Amino acid sequence: MTVTDSRDPGVEDNQPQSSLNTAAARNLATTTKSVPQMQGITSRWLLKTLPWVQVSGGTYRVNRRLSYAVGDGRVTFTTTGSQVRVIPPELGELPTLRGFDDEEVLEALAGRFTQQEFEPGDVIVEFGHRADQVFLIAHGKISKLGTGQYGDSTVLGVAADGDFFGDQVLRDADSIWEFTAKAVTGCTVLSLPRQAFDELLAASPGLAAHVDGVRGGVPPASNPHGEAAIEVASGHEGEASLPDTFVDYEGSPREYQLSVAQTVLRVHSRVADLYNEPMDQVEQQLRLTIEALRERQEHELVNNREFGLLHNADFSQRIHTRGGPPTPDDLDELLALVWKDPTVFLAHPRTIAAFGRECSRRGLYPQSVDLGGQHVPAWRGVPILPCNKIGVSDTRTSSILLMRTGEERQGVVGLHQVGIPDEYQPGLSVRFMGIDEKAVINYLVSAYYSAAVLVPDALGVLENVELGREG
Repeated sequence: MTVTDSRDPGVEDNQPQSSLNTAAARNLATTTKSVPQMQGITSRWLLKTLPWVQVSGGTYRVNRRLSYAVGDGRVTFTTTGSQVRVIPPELGELPTLRGFDDEEVLEALAGRFTQQEFEPGDVIVEFGHRADQVFLIAHGKISKLGTGQYGDSTVLGVAADGDFFGDQVLRDADSIWEFTAKAVTGCTVLSLPRQAFDELLAASPGLAAHVDGVRGGVPPASNPHGEAAIEVASGHEGEASLPDTFVDYEGSPREYQLSVAQTVLRVHSRVADLYNEPMDQVEQQLRLTIEALRERQEHELVNNREFGLLHNADFSQRIHTRGGPPTPDDLDELLALVWKDPTVFLAHPRTIAAFGRECSRRGLYPQSVDLGGQHVPAWRGVPILPCNKIGVSDTRTSSILLMRTGEERQGVVGLHQVGIPDEYQPGLSVRFMGIDEKAVINYLVSAYYSAAVLVPDALGVLENVELGREG
C-alpha cells in the first residue's frame, strides 16, 4: 500500500515550521492559465476543403443543360410491424410507370405486391430464366452476377434498400433475366408477378394506354448523362449537310438560399468590466461560441436535407459496398463515379479505421499525402479526411463521400456572403443587441452558408458501409 502525505516536505509532526510553506506562497504567485478549452472542436476538414463562392444576393442559381432524367430512381416503403408496403406514388419511379399519376390504379397496383424474405446466399432470380416478376428491395443487399467475357462469373452491380429490378417485365412479357440476383445479406423484397400486372392492365384503360405509349414512344435524343443531345457531324468528306443544333437549358434551374446558424451570446456587464485580466472575458466567450457555430455549419453542410451533401448526391452516384466493410475495391468503385479530378474522400474516423483494417488484411499500406503541411492518409493519391459529421448508425454503418470541388471544375462549392454588416469573420457577424434591465450585454452571432453540387458527377457516396463486421 502506498500512502501519500499532502504536508510540505520537512515538516514533522508537532515540529515548529521553519520556513514559508508552498500553500501560503501560492497566494503571492501568478498562476499561469490556459484559454478555455472545448472538446467539441474538430479539424473541420470540409470547411477547409470547400472553395467558397461569394453569393452577393443571398441566392445562388445553378444553371444546367436540359436533362430528361425524372425522379430519384428509388422506391420508398412504409413498415407496420413486420409488414412492408410500397408507397403507391413511389411506383412512378419505375421507368414504365413514370409519369402515370392515377392514384387509384397505383394504390391497387401497390396492393398486388407480395412480401418475400431471403437469407444470405439465396438465389432470387437466375440468368437465362424467363423474367416474370418485378422486384422492389425494401431492405438488404443483393448482388447481380453475370458471365464475363471469357465465361467466368463477374459482379455486374449491387442493389440495396429502395432499388428495384425487372421493370422490363411490365413492357415485355417474353424477356429473360440477364443476370443472377443473389442475396448478400438477409433481404426483404416485394415482388409483383406479370400475371397480376396483366389483370390490372385489363381493368384499367388509362394504365393500358400509358404502357402502350411507353412501348411505342421514341425517347428524346440524349447523351449518357440524360442531357439533351448536341448534334455534331464528324468524319465526313466533301460538302455534306451538317446537322442543325442548339444547346437547351433547364427551364427552372435550382436556386440555393443561404442558410443561417444563429445564437444570442449573453455576458453580464460586471463580468465584462471587472474580470478581464489576463484574458478578455467577452473575447473568450465569443471565441467558443463561434467554434460551436462553425461545428454546426459543417454538420448542416453534410446532413441538411435541403443542401447537405449526403442528401443531395444524385441517386445514380450512390453505390453500396460489395461485402459490407469498406475495401480498396469499394473505394475504387467510388473513384469510378467521380473520376474527373477527384479532390477528397470524407469519412467518419471509425470508417477510416475500418478501411485501414481491410487494407492491412490484404497486406496493403496506402501512402499518405501532404495537405497544407499535414500528412493525411490517401487512396490512389486522393486524401481521405476525417469528418465526424458523417454519422454512424446504431447498427454501425456509415457512408463515405468523394467529391470534386471548385466552380471551374464543375464541382462542389461552399456558398457564403462576405462584407455583411458587423462582420467578424468571413460570412459571420457579431451584432451588439444592447444591454437589458439586468445589466446583461447581448450579442447576436450569425453564420450564413450553404453548398451547391454543380453537376451530379461531382459527388459520389458509398452507402451502408459496415464498421463492425469481422472478416
